[in-house]
Amino acid sequence: MFTEKIELVLVKRKMSKTELAQKLGISMQSLYGRMKRDNFSENDMAHIADILNCDFNVTMTLRDTKDTF
Repeated sequence: MFTEKIELVLVKRKMSKTELAQKLGISMQSLYGRMKRDNFSENDMAHIADILNCDFNVTMTLRDTKDTF
């Protein structure tokens, strides 16, 4: 889910995964592993969003009523 968003923004920003990994200070192998498993902490997601010049928001939506908080 977050991986898909990363990939879309990377295209929009014309940034490679290699460049993102470098800016994160991690290896390409580590980034690919996290993306394959879609395994990011909230701090990771906020940091990636900052690097990609994006706002990062977390919302909760009730499944039955679709109310968002």
